[in-house]
Amino acid sequence: MVTEGDAGAGGDGLIAPRRLPNPCTENPVRMDLHRELLFNQRIGKNVLNQKSELQKALSKHKEKQLMNQVKEHRETPELERAIAERARRIEQAGQPTEAIDPATNPTLQEIRARLRHTAPSPAASAH
Repeated sequence: MVTEGDAGAGGDGLIAPRRLPNPCTENPVRMDLHRELLFNQRIGKNVLNQKSELQKALSKHKEKQLMNQVKEHRETPELERAIAERARRIEQAGQPTEAIDPATNPTLQEIRARLRHTAPSPAASAH
């Protein structure tokens, strides 16, 4: 015998299945985030990738250059680096001697001019 309350349960006296409440979908923070994402999608705003194509290409290019520099530094053997460093030091040591050339240094020229005026000439002392 089936009563009226059991008629909605399926007729066999079994309990009708119900969906369990999902706490994730009922979370207000999640609902607000979902609403904001839907709104941004509707207006066409891209919230995930903020960089333009040019900025992406530029950062990729810079990253490649940095990797090439690191790779190049690793590939040069220790001996070659030492030779290049020594050659550079020799070049730098040779340059200051050229910079002290008395013809180009105005201070030395001025001192020599003073000495010429104060010192007696060598021809006068020979007489």
